[in-house]
Amino acid sequence: MWSVLEAVYDGPVDTREYKSLPVILQKLPSLADGDASAQSMPVKAGDLVVNTEGNLIALAKGITVFPSDCANETCAVTWDGSSDLSMDRFIANFRLKSGILWSDGEPLKASDSVFSFKIASDPDTPVIKQAMDLTEAYEVVDDQTIRWVSKPGLLPRDFANYFWTPLPEHILGSMTAAELLTAPETNKSPIGWGPYVIDEWTAGDHIRLVKNPNYFRASEGMPKFDVLVYRFLGDIADNNVAAQLTGVCDIVDQTTRLEEQTELIRQSELTGKMKVYSGLGPEWEHLAVGIKPANYEDGIQPSQGDRPDYFSDPRTRQALTYCLDREQAVVDTYNNLTKVANSYLPPTHPLYMKNLTDYAYDTAQGSKLLDEVGWKDLDNDPATPRTAQGVVNVPDGTPFSISYITTDSSQHQRAAEAFQKSLAECGIEIKVSTTTVDKLYAQGPEGVLFGRNFDLAQFAWAVGEIPPCFIYLSSEIPSAANNWLGEKFGGGNITGYTNPEFDAVCGQSLLTGLNEQTAGDAARKAMEILAMDLPDIPLFYQPKIVISRPDMCGLGMDISSRSEFWNLEALDFGQPCE
Repeated sequence: MWSVLEAVYDGPVDTREYKSLPVILQKLPSLADGDASAQSMPVKAGDLVVNTEGNLIALAKGITVFPSDCANETCAVTWDGSSDLSMDRFIANFRLKSGILWSDGEPLKASDSVFSFKIASDPDTPVIKQAMDLTEAYEVVDDQTIRWVSKPGLLPRDFANYFWTPLPEHILGSMTAAELLTAPETNKSPIGWGPYVIDEWTAGDHIRLVKNPNYFRASEGMPKFDVLVYRFLGDIADNNVAAQLTGVCDIVDQTTRLEEQTELIRQSELTGKMKVYSGLGPEWEHLAVGIKPANYEDGIQPSQGDRPDYFSDPRTRQALTYCLDREQAVVDTYNNLTKVANSYLPPTHPLYMKNLTDYAYDTAQGSKLLDEVGWKDLDNDPATPRTAQGVVNVPDGTPFSISYITTDSSQHQRAAEAFQKSLAECGIEIKVSTTTVDKLYAQGPEGVLFGRNFDLAQFAWAVGEIPPCFIYLSSEIPSAANNWLGEKFGGGNITGYTNPEFDAVCGQSLLTGLNEQTAGDAARKAMEILAMDLPDIPLFYQPKIVISRPDMCGLGMDISSRSEFWNLEALDFGQPCE
């Protein structure tokens, strides 16, 4: 979707190296520059305010909030229900660049962004309403300026999150939000202010776009090409590589399963037939460890007939990590186009930590830890699984033979085969099975992951600007009590992991009022704890791969961007590239 929409819209805000950059705005508001400010205001019982956890809530006795001039947890107060209380609301002014036109020649105005906000806020529009709910007012100041006002207590980290992508009110303004969901003006022929305009769309075959004569960067010679065609070449994976090699396509984007053809891509790059652009993440492959399955009774101890408690000792999880030949899996699965992960953050993330505990492939160290826990190799035969001798909550004589489930993709199957071999070297037997994505991710209690019905499970999750430590909070263990959705973040703690120290530092990193430095320190501490406890074993980053003709200039890869075509208007052919 965004590969196409980057041609129709330019921005309005791009993301580069996890930072927001304005495109159609003169700048992003900031407190330092004066186009954003905090305003103190009195609040009373019943007023909607944002508490320290970032939730919009009616003010009442016992609610903890940040009072005026307070921006961290050290000065937060729990309201007694009667004392005078003032809280800050934030005001930001967004100013559009002058001279920007819709592709039909009409001026793009501040009212178009306010119209977009109203449509997004409408109950008939199926989008997450959090940003709208945290907004007190979003209004036109003049044709070039929008004024945003927050609910009291919100301490925004990035004002870009509160600018709504303009919609052409002069075309769509007579329709309801419900009508816009199916209108051809929004689904088949949307207009924007970007470098291209949709000219023709043959479903399942191609979309043809032509240069927008009203593009605001036309005076800079952009875009470089008069015609842009997106082709759809079907589900057969090697169709896309073949299309580039035969000249049918100049660029093949990252949505086309190129990661399944890394050997052919490597060979073609070495022989000068294509350029290859790759990045790591933001998805990371990991191995979730079923520390506490859903059928366990109170506490960690299993009841009679439950699966043995294989994983509650952190040393066992550390041993598993030492015994996983992740380096070989990178070779077998992605032909060395990625690297072993040490956490959920990719190397380009500003909070990435190089010096977390190293678990390089080491069967001797893994075997030593297993011996300490009580998993013994009694017959000195690595071909047979170890057996329990004094393992807490595991009957003596229990073989270390466990299940391993993943999706039916070829990459996951190749990785599982590599891990099956290396774990066997440590006396751990895994029985690999595969399933479809929808069954793997199905909601509990039936779902494999969110129903907590697994021993080991390999799959991928993505990370955004804020490190996702919330996945491992005790409050996010999915169970029948919380409808298998956790308390706030969707029930991502499928492993059943609990650690009060981790809960505290992760919660600190997520508090809305923490400044960037304090939040970063807490996020790093949370990753250090996870690197020791290993409820989830990082495997490797999913590679993002794009290929192009050899003489393509200006194309690049930034995994924090929604598409590699963030600068589509500047792409060109020519050797050498400037």
